[in-house]
Amino acid sequence: MAVTVIALRQGPGVGGARLVGLGSYRPQTAVGSAEIAARFGRTGEWIRERTGIVSRRFARTEAMEAMAVTAGTRALTQAGYGPREIDLVIVATCSAQSPVPVRAAAVAKALGAPDAAAFDLNAACAGFCYAMAVAADLVRAGSARRVLVVGTEKMTEWVDPADLGTSIIFGDGAGAAVVEASDEPGIGPIVWGSDGAAESAELIEIPVGGRMRMQGQSVFRWATTEIHPIALLACERAGVRPADLAAIVPHQANLRIIDALARKIDAPNAVVAQDVVESGNTSAASIPMALDRLLAEGLAEPGGLALLIGFGAGLTYAAQVVRMPARVPAPAGLVTR
Repeated sequence: MAVTVIALRQGPGVGGARLVGLGSYRPQTAVGSAEIAARFGRTGEWIRERTGIVSRRFARTEAMEAMAVTAGTRALTQAGYGPREIDLVIVATCSAQSPVPVRAAAVAKALGAPDAAAFDLNAACAGFCYAMAVAADLVRAGSARRVLVVGTEKMTEWVDPADLGTSIIFGDGAGAAVVEASDEPGIGPIVWGSDGAAESAELIEIPVGGRMRMQGQSVFRWATTEIHPIALLACERAGVRPADLAAIVPHQANLRIIDALARKIDAPNAVVAQDVVESGNTSAASIPMALDRLLAEGLAEPGGLALLIGFGAGLTYAAQVVRMPARVPAPAGLVTR
């Protein structure tokens, strides 16, 4: 019997996707390096020399979803949209206490967008870049008109306070971005992947029923030797030179890693995000938090090009060039309540 072939109708694809709003939330409790160093018979200066971190925020009273909602609300306000104008919410996180329920659905409901599609994404510290790429592709394909991407982490729930290697680094927080359709491309091609070799996959891990473990020196060597070619390739695929960049926003893992990446990328006109100094390592939340801060404090020019670079456990990595929102964020992006 002959089969009748019926062509499926395609969604209304568009030419590009752009970033139109940013928001962030930093927990109220600031914890200085001296306080943490004292547990180990060290000084705050000892931590600063090795990580660049002066203080970090601990979410002692804030829930992970609540931080995401605040950051998302601020991003929507900056973009000029209400929650019901969002079609999809993506939450990038690696610190959820359980896989179900989906955090993104709870965030969408709390925001006032209960009918939005919602899913979580875990690519550890590269999660925000992964989620931005997914959001941009869905928008370009016509599957969504407008997407809220949130990186939210409560890393302190997974860190062993007695472990020197992790307790001096990690903090909590949330950052968010609104991605929408546009006539002109505003989010460049993603360059992503993973180094899944057995010796690499175990460099950062949380064993079942346990706390985070990290081989810090090995992670440092990997990040400072393997990531900058990925960042340069992202520039090439976006059709820009490092000299065209207005900002470089790496994952805020460690100031020494950030400085090493910036030197190798050699972007003379770019400001380099250093939010790690006051926020610590907030995993998937670190890039949107740092980008929001650059614009809110007037350190980066609205509408300029920013290179985003994520890398973390897995080992996962991703880089992309985006055009920063033309509208300057309100200083409220740095307010804790």
